[in-house]
Amino acid sequence: MHSVEARLKELMLASLAGDAQSYRVLLDEVAKLLRRYFLRRLADAHRGDADDLVQETLLALHTRRQTYEPDRPFTAWLHAIARYKLIDHFRRNRIRATVPLDDAQDLFAPDNSDAAADRMDVDRLLQTIPEKSRDLIYRTKIEGQSIAEAARSTGLSESLVKVSIHRGLKAIAAKLRGQAADDDK
Repeated sequence: MHSVEARLKELMLASLAGDAQSYRVLLDEVAKLLRRYFLRRLADAHRGDADDLVQETLLALHTRRQTYEPDRPFTAWLHAIARYKLIDHFRRNRIRATVPLDDAQDLFAPDNSDAAADRMDVDRLLQTIPEKSRDLIYRTKIEGQSIAEAARSTGLSESLVKVSIHRGLKAIAAKLRGQAADDDK
């Protein structure tokens, strides 16, 4: 898992454990993401407020960091803080938002507990299949790698990647059919 989520979560957990260097890196990386997040949502006349919003959000992250639950996505938690800071900014300045506030783009994991529960279900299902298939399904279906990229990064042939993914998905489908049959009883 080399996504933004995994990287930031790793840094957050290390910083909560007392690693000051990880905390500095986390704040630097989060500041860059937040700046882009706010710039996309602010009208041209208010773009100068982006840096203030970044600082307010970083301060809120700092003061609320002990409330972060490690079993939850870090970026969803961060998105909630940033979203509230943006809403507060709009209210303070009597700005009518024309950009959807829930639009987290590709920077943040969705701020949605159903999605987190779904993700845990997917992770649980993936744990039921062999590691090679699990890894290839994760790379292609979740991270978005192409078959060719997954083949190159694992040293496998494209045909073997396709077969492993197919077998893994087939095993998951069979498991789900079995659960559905159990649920019908």
